[in-house]
Amino acid sequence: MLPFNQLSFWEKRSYFNGVDIAIIGAGIVGMTTALNLKKRKPILKILVIERGYLPSGASTKNAGFACFGSPSELKSDLARQTETEVWDTLSMRYEGLKKLFELVSPETMGYKPCGSWDLLTDIKPISEDFLNYLNGHLKEISGENRVYFQDHTIIENFGFQGFDLAYKNRLEGSIETDLLMDALYAQCIQRGVKFLFNCEVLSIENLDTSSEIDTQHGTLKAERFVFCTNGFAAQLLNLDVEPGRAQVLVTRPLENLRFQGTFHFDEGYYYFRNVGNRVLLGGGRNKFKAEETTYEQQPTEIVQQHLLEVLQTNILPHQTFEIQDQWAGTLGLGLSKTPIIESFGENAYIGVRMGGMGIAIGAMVAEKLSNLIMNNE
Repeated sequence: MLPFNQLSFWEKRSYFNGVDIAIIGAGIVGMTTALNLKKRKPILKILVIERGYLPSGASTKNAGFACFGSPSELKSDLARQTETEVWDTLSMRYEGLKKLFELVSPETMGYKPCGSWDLLTDIKPISEDFLNYLNGHLKEISGENRVYFQDHTIIENFGFQGFDLAYKNRLEGSIETDLLMDALYAQCIQRGVKFLFNCEVLSIENLDTSSEIDTQHGTLKAERFVFCTNGFAAQLLNLDVEPGRAQVLVTRPLENLRFQGTFHFDEGYYYFRNVGNRVLLGGGRNKFKAEETTYEQQPTEIVQQHLLEVLQTNILPHQTFEIQDQWAGTLGLGLSKTPIIESFGENAYIGVRMGGMGIAIGAMVAEKLSNLIMNNE
């Protein structure tokens, strides 16, 4: 591939001359940041840079959950974080989904407000008092009554095994990931945002004092740089962002699939749903933390075999199935679930560490990031 300095006059003028803002990362946060900035100031010349031929992290590889939060996940979060952090993050999830729906209609992204079920055993029940506590805070955040409640029917009706209890979350839903990303990309193109794929940023050593970065194809100049690289952020920036590989599989179409909707168990570390008459299952990262704290994105035999066993034992017992696809994405994790949205130097900004909640909070992070950029003009 030609280096930048060997491109034509036309290519340089179209893509590289006079770039106002270069956004690194073409995922949900990168594209929604570009759209927010273009809406605020349409004349901005924005170039989105992506290391892969497709977005490289989790945006095109996620399981398609709205990621609103299950009772057992919130119980775990409250044991490790302050109440303020937990409820502020949940509020961001709720408001972030609303912002996303303003950019891309629910119908366009194939959104289904199917709710979800948190599946538990008798060993780890959720008390009625804790459900009331959660519902009280959800009422304040969403205005909705009785968001979480116990459902006594679905485990038997759907044929699951190994679970004793189920708790419904009325506000969860599913999306079709490819439809969402296609819609965001189309809007960016319509508004004149340029994209540069297969372009990896190698160094930002002098960004505090200069307005250029080094890439595999040469030096790139812009007035301002915005880093939306999520799980890969620590490769360039000294930040509390740890990569977490999230592995997923999906079956071939099944006859007489007994369930529809989205499901979680083990504090949200496992998640599954129907995709039409297929079953998608992901997770297990908590069981293989050392192996899954990695930038590598190839699915591994040990985790995929574990997911197959879960699928056969708990989700589709006594039913034959074949696997159609297996893949992995990279989450951006840290000691806190709160995303990092800040400036550094005089001309650079960061919006990273989605904590596995990119669908829910990505558009809200983009709005906050865009406000920070525009307020510093």
